Amino acid sequence: MSLINTSPLAASENATADALQAARRDLAAVFRIAAQLGLHEGTCNHFSAVAPGRPDCYLINPFGLHFAEMRASDLLLVDDAGTVLEGSGEVEITAFHIHSQIHRANPRAVCVLHTHMPHATAITALHDGRLAMCHQNAVRFHGRIAYDHDTTVGYQGLALAGEEGARMVRALGEHSVLFLRSHGPIVVGPTIAQAFDDLYYLERAAQVQVLASSMGQPLAEIEPALAARTAADFLRDAPRYARAHLDAWQRMLERADPSWRM
Repeated sequence: MSLINTSPLAASENATADALQAARRDLAAVFRIAAQLGLHEGTCNHFSAVAPGRPDCYLINPFGLHFAEMRASDLLLVDDAGTVLEGSGEVEITAFHIHSQIHRANPRAVCVLHTHMPHATAITALHDGRLAMCHQNAVRFHGRIAYDHDTTVGYQGLALAGEEGARMVRALGEHSVLFLRSHGPIVVGPTIAQAFDDLYYLERAAQVQVLASSMGQPLAEIEPALAARTAADFLRDAPRYARAHLDAWQRMLERADPSWRM
């Protein structure tokens, strides 16, 4: 007769393994969703999430895989030095310098999403590009966006050294979103679901701004106090709404192609 090991240590290890697998699936789903929505750019953008129970390690996409083909098992588990602990492949160099620095410096950044999604990136291409508080989706981000051209000269080329990642950390500060001039946005969140929800609505807000600006009339900016109050209303229920949003996408992915979760 075999006995089931119910020791506290074994239970803790099983819970950590289950949480890691759930994180793999959530992050893989976000890659697939980003591809469906056209938020990716070739194989060059990168998403990461701190490994549950292992704060010095994180999951990240391997170099060369397209977002549309990402599976939970494809994600690399790497340590703070970029050493691959689980998975096959290598971490792209700019991904390492950006994500390792942000995860290390910012405990709130459980998930870090960096894309060149078109409308938000278009705003970063303006001389003083900022997300205007001209729409309900935009006021979600009232007081939550940092702009690197506020603290530095902006674009510094490819992140081929740790100092560029450190510069981004300083520019991000306590904010949830960083607009990198002439580059693209970085979104961080306390969970994968919340970071994804912000990424999605950031691009929707930017899309409205770009379309409205094309009509040649002044934007109808929302009064700051009202924008701040509405942002607080959004934040109060953000975890619940973000989880429901990602769950809904996962159901749709499952019906279309369940390989993402493998």
